[in-house]
Amino acid sequence: MKLYDLVLSGNCYKVRLFAALAQVPLDIEPVDFLAGAHKRAPLIDLNPWGEIPILVDGEVVLRDSQAILVYLAQKYAAPQWLPRDPAGMAAVVQWLSTAANEVQNGPASARLVDKFGYAIDKADTLRRSARILPLLEAHLSQHTWLAAEQPTIADCAVFPYVALAPEGGVDLEPYPQIRAWIQRVKALPDFLPMPGV
Repeated sequence: MKLYDLVLSGNCYKVRLFAALAQVPLDIEPVDFLAGAHKRAPLIDLNPWGEIPILVDGEVVLRDSQAILVYLAQKYAAPQWLPRDPAGMAAVVQWLSTAANEVQNGPASARLVDKFGYAIDKADTLRRSARILPLLEAHLSQHTWLAAEQPTIADCAVFPYVALAPEGGVDLEPYPQIRAWIQRVKALPDFLPMPGV
């Protein structure tokens, strides 16, 4: 299996993190993002969206980090990472949607502005962060992990851009439950760090 990867991308990191935690072997292929390699062949042929990560597993080609997490968990990992019962699976999927929406458009986008100079409305990213982080804090005040009694791919999906929030000027100091959860993730066996985490 090959993962086309950018080390500073939280979306790529989600996949690397989960693969490390679940001991799923990946062949990591760094992408020269600044040179636009993801916008040219052969990568644009694998993902017409022109984005990374991209996972290639034989004939299977996947382009979205949440979809890649589901695929790897379902095919290669222990059932704890993606519960097979409908309620358990739905509990995970709702957090995958949160990662792709509220977290992506809040803390992740704030980081894109501050760290990479993207032309995104910074005030809007901070408003979105100020909405999602208290909700996450409240949830974690009642739960050790996001979707189950143990870590799942939900934690892997939400973790990167929340942990990296300070790189976008989003302060985590007011959120002790979030900070404790970040430490729990970091304490997992085979945890894989990335720059900034």
